[in-house]
Amino acid sequence: MAPDPDQSAMAALIALADHTLALRPGMVVLGLSGPQGSGKSTLVAALHRHMAARAIATVTLSLDDLYRTRAERQRLAEHVHPLLITRGVPGTHDVALGLATLAALARGERVPVPRFDKARDDRRPVDTWDRAPAHTRLVLFEGWCLGARAQTAAALEQPINALEAEEDPDAIWRGHVNAALAGDYADLWAQIDTMAQLRAPDVATVVAWRQQQEAALRSVAGNAPGVMDDTAVIRFVAHYERLTRHLLTDLPDRADLVIDLDPGRAVTQILARYCAATSNAAS
Repeated sequence: MAPDPDQSAMAALIALADHTLALRPGMVVLGLSGPQGSGKSTLVAALHRHMAARAIATVTLSLDDLYRTRAERQRLAEHVHPLLITRGVPGTHDVALGLATLAALARGERVPVPRFDKARDDRRPVDTWDRAPAHTRLVLFEGWCLGARAQTAAALEQPINALEAEEDPDAIWRGHVNAALAGDYADLWAQIDTMAQLRAPDVATVVAWRQQQEAALRSVAGNAPGVMDDTAVIRFVAHYERLTRHLLTDLPDRADLVIDLDPGRAVTQILARYCAATSNAAS
C-alpha cells in the first residue's frame, strides 16, 4: 500500500494547480520535479484523485513512462556509449513520443498515454496503455530531471563520481546527456506551464530513498529483470548524481513552488514563488 501523501505538500500543489488553471484557458501542464524516491508518484496520484473528484479532466504522465525500449537503448549503448543501456538520464527517453502525446492531449483527443514496465525494463505494449479522457484540462507531468538545463562544457570536464571517472573518462556519455538536454528535452520542458520541485537534503538521502523504493518493487516482482539489490541501486543512482546535484541548486530559483523535504520525506519548508509567499511547514 502506498503511503499517504504529506498534507501540506498536497495543499501547496492543489493551490498551484488551481492558480494556474484560473489563469490559463485550455490544457495546463503542471510539472513536478524531484529525485528518485522523493514521493512524486504518491503526490501526483493523490492530486489526480482530488482533481477527478472535482470533475476536472486530468491525465498523469511520468517521464519514466517515456523511456526508450530496451532494444533502442541497446543500440545507443553499442553506437554511442555503453552507459546508455541504463534507463534514466536524458538521451534514454523518447522525447518525440512525449511531445506527440502532449500535442494530442492539447487537441482534446482521447490519446493512449505511454506506460513503462520497470520490472521488465521495457515499454509496455501499446494496447495496455491508459487512455486519456477527452478534452483534458490538466496534465500532471512528473519526473526526476524535469526542468534540468544543460551544463557548461567546463562543468563536464571533471568526473563527479567513480562511475564517471572509470566508465566515462573521455566524457562521451555525459556529453551526450548534456547535448540531449540542450536539444529536444528543452522543447519538452517548454510544454510545462508551471513547475513544482521536491527538494531532497542531499544525494546520500536520494540513494537511501531509491533503495527503499527498489525493496518495495522486489517484494512484488521478486528477481525479475530490472529489479535491483541495494548494491546495484548505488551504482544506478550514480548515473543520476550529476544532474541531481545540478537540479538541487539550479531549479529552485526557477520553480514556481519548492517543497523542501527531510530524510524522512517530511516537509520542512514550502516556498511558493508564484504568489511570493513563503511558509514554514512547522508553523
